[in-house]
Amino acid sequence: MPNAKTKKGASAVKTAKQKPIGTVTHYYGGLGVAIMKFSKPVTTGTRVRFEGATTAFSQTVSSLEYDHKPIDVAPKGKEVGMKVEDKVREGDHVYAAD
Repeated sequence: MPNAKTKKGASAVKTAKQKPIGTVTHYYGGLGVAIMKFSKPVTTGTRVRFEGATTAFSQTVSSLEYDHKPIDVAPKGKEVGMKVEDKVREGDHVYAAD
């Protein structure tokens, strides 16, 4: 039991250090595309980290789409699509990777 408590505290400290810049609102598994809503503008080439209950990986934003059209900057508050390298789930948080 103490190990579970330690792990919980350790991850809480890790995520408390940095605020998420976005949240996954939907995932299309067949396409490998995540729909995300960002709290600040995000550009292609930015390195992001996905974290959730069973999700933890980083990748570079290679392409973004809004309304089925390619864009270079994901506007704040708009839902955009992005090709992801691994499975994500609704509610996963997106962080700016270090």
